[in-house]
Amino acid sequence: MKLKTITIDLAKTVFQVCGVNEHIKPQFNKKLKRTELLDFMRQQPPTLVVMEACYSSHYWGREIAKLGHDTKLIPAQHVTPFVRGNKNDHNDAFAIAEASQRSHIRFVPVKSEQQQEINCLHRIRERLIRNKTALSNQIRGLLSEFGVIFPCGHVALCAGLAQVIDSEQRSNQLRTMMRALKAEYEDTRSRIKAIEQQLHHFVNNSESGKILLSIPGIGFINASAFLAAIDKGQAFNNPKEFAVWLGLTPKQHASGNISKMGGITKRGDRYLRKQLVHGARSVVSRAAQRTDPLSLWATKLRVTKPFNKVAVAVAHRLARLIWILLTRQEHYRVTSSQVSA
Repeated sequence: MKLKTITIDLAKTVFQVCGVNEHIKPQFNKKLKRTELLDFMRQQPPTLVVMEACYSSHYWGREIAKLGHDTKLIPAQHVTPFVRGNKNDHNDAFAIAEASQRSHIRFVPVKSEQQQEINCLHRIRERLIRNKTALSNQIRGLLSEFGVIFPCGHVALCAGLAQVIDSEQRSNQLRTMMRALKAEYEDTRSRIKAIEQQLHHFVNNSESGKILLSIPGIGFINASAFLAAIDKGQAFNNPKEFAVWLGLTPKQHASGNISKMGGITKRGDRYLRKQLVHGARSVVSRAAQRTDPLSLWATKLRVTKPFNKVAVAVAHRLARLIWILLTRQEHYRVTSSQVSA
């Protein structure tokens, strides 16, 4: 029995494994327990193994690759159109096999453990930032019930809390509550700073990270996020594909000879797109004081376009620069050829 592809429908404890030949005819399609999967794959000759890019897929991709197989991950949304009949593990595993044979499918590179660790740090940091914002809003809301109002910002919040805690005119219960909230707020900020130090260390010890830091609007937060997500951009054939993957290209509505371009598609990773747009905002806000081609282009757009639209346009240009420089392993240089790439 000669297999061309083995596909695995991943789960927590029970996996569906399907093997197909060169004619995409199933040779087997069976369930395996978690403890049986690696033993089964160890007995198979080296072949192409395809899984959906979903829960635990990168871990299994690394483990199966160690056994000599060529492991690839396919985006889950590309598998759905190939599911025949009812939605079940048996049909899902075969649908992965059919989808993997399409020439236009772009596979997701298997992430290393370090890349996943950096992704974890970003997710934890995002949650802590939400907690910090919620805690700050709660403190302001609670104190407003006692007539204490102070301006926005971290400095004003800490100063306002200190005044309440140190005031003898406030009750002991209120002062105790504010003291506990202040400790929680400061602990959250210290945890965020600790994570940012780890991200800073990761970027500074990576040549690709230094390349990203040379690009306008890219700091260590953005640099670490993009390195963890795309490494050197090897999954994309050109900068346009990368910008499309980020969801920064216009949405097209076409029929016959009529073609209309709408807003950006917002496909792909929302976190990466958000971070890149925030970086582009900093570029646009300082563009008027600079004379490099990217800033001049942004300043020219600001004459006829609102700030947010210009920021998204600059983010699209930055995405292209990121892919070009990572692929070439070159630092950003202020040249008109790079900006117009």
